[in-house]
Order: sequence, then structure tokens, then C-alpha cells
Amino acid sequence: MSNETRKKGLAGAFQDMAASARAQSKVDKANFAAVKAESRANFEETRMSPKAKEEQRQIERDKQIAEADSRRVEAEARTAAAMASRK
Repeated sequence: MSNETRKKGLAGAFQDMAASARAQSKVDKANFAAVKAESRANFEETRMSPKAKEEQRQIERDKQIAEADSRRVEAEARTAAAMASRK
């Protein structure tokens, strides 16, 4: 292996490492921004009035009920299809 080939190989490797580092930096910045926003949201939620907290909890419960109902309807349709295929 010539010295020229080694230099090209090393240069390529360093370019790849630099590109990877830049991409990872973007990921790190995005994750940091997300954690910062979540932290701020948690802080603000702790400062909510009891009435607002209860309203927020009710919204969450309603969302969970809707998701459960959707899963139930889907399961009932799958059950009906499976029973119809046996006939």
C-alpha cells in the first residue's frame, strides 16, 4: 500500500468522522431542546390552579377512554371476521 493511498484513506475516514459528529450534534441539540421544553411544561403544570389540573386530568382520562373504545371496536371487528371465516 502506497503512502498516497494511506493518506487518501485517512482523509476519507476523518471526513466521515466529521460528518458523523455534525449529524450527532444536530441530534443532541434537538434532544436538548425537547428536554428543555418538557421541563418547562412540567414546571408550568405544577403552577396550575387545582381546577385547571383537574380539567387537564379529565382531558387525559377522556383521551384514554376514547383510545380504549377504539381498541374495543377494532377487536370486536376482528372477532366477527374470524367467526365469519369459520362458517
